[in-house]
Amino acid sequence: MTHTEAEAGTGTEAESRAEAGAEAGTGTETGIEITAELVRELLREQHPDLAGHSVRLGARGWDNQLWRLGDDLAVRLPWATQSADELLRKEHAWLPGLAPRLPLPVPVPQRIGEPSAKFPRPWIVTTWVPGAPADHAPATRGGEAADRLAAFLTALHQSAPEDAPTGGDRGGSLADLSGEFFEGLAEAAEAGLIPDPDAVRAVWEDAVAAPGWAGLPVWIHGDLHPANILTADGTFCGVIDFGDLCAGDPACDLAAAWVLLPDGAAERFHAAYEPAADAATLRRARGWAARQAVGGVMIGDAGVHGRPGGKATWGPPARTALRRLAATR
Repeated sequence: MTHTEAEAGTGTEAESRAEAGAEAGTGTETGIEITAELVRELLREQHPDLAGHSVRLGARGWDNQLWRLGDDLAVRLPWATQSADELLRKEHAWLPGLAPRLPLPVPVPQRIGEPSAKFPRPWIVTTWVPGAPADHAPATRGGEAADRLAAFLTALHQSAPEDAPTGGDRGGSLADLSGEFFEGLAEAAEAGLIPDPDAVRAVWEDAVAAPGWAGLPVWIHGDLHPANILTADGTFCGVIDFGDLCAGDPACDLAAAWVLLPDGAAERFHAAYEPAADAATLRRARGWAARQAVGGVMIGDAGVHGRPGGKATWGPPARTALRRLAATR
């Protein structure tokens, strides 16, 4: 069974958010096919007041599927890694309190669904954030995009409470990730995906050598890659997927200046972000950008060659980020 064009949505946003997926459902690692009817059944069982809204596929992400619920809501269900269950619960617990202070729309959790006989994993209902992901529709209005990104991160990067979640490999020490980074870099270089691996290695080594974050842990998004920020009319209009939300070093998010912005916009971003990042923080941010970009070229190459887990649209922004990092060492 397939969606009709009307069911799946039309236009650039629908195509990019669902990655042109016209399937009625796709299976999870549990073997359960997620369909519009399953979503309706889950709603009827746990949130019957929402079950009358229309249901249609919105997007298939790395860990989750997003099904639009009427015009203003979405149902988000984990379909891949088991870690997604914990990440959904974390968003439900923390994001509603943070969202009101953020200057860009974010998917605010409204309800949570508990595991059941129909679907053995938790799921959430959030607000729907319109826009096309930046890996499909990059920002082109550099000045405005830089200002919006700086305003968003300035608002987010406030001191986190003592009981805030920690990030594992997000927002912590880059040195702890060196083995993984060099392994990925070597694999990407051997595949011919990185023209100047020595330049990328130099960026990483400089970042690791930089003094660590001396301030209190701040809230960070933790996963600001191009598929998790939305655009409209050439600039940023929303931020999604807060599963890696945690307290840590803001340099992890400041990597976005090299990964998300058009050429020539990074300096304006750094000038607008408050408080201004010191030299050590920017060095660490370049290391986080290098890590994200190396992963992006590998995932992008897998997408081009049809390997599982590949996302062809992740390659171009990752290669652009590596070019910028190598040019500014």
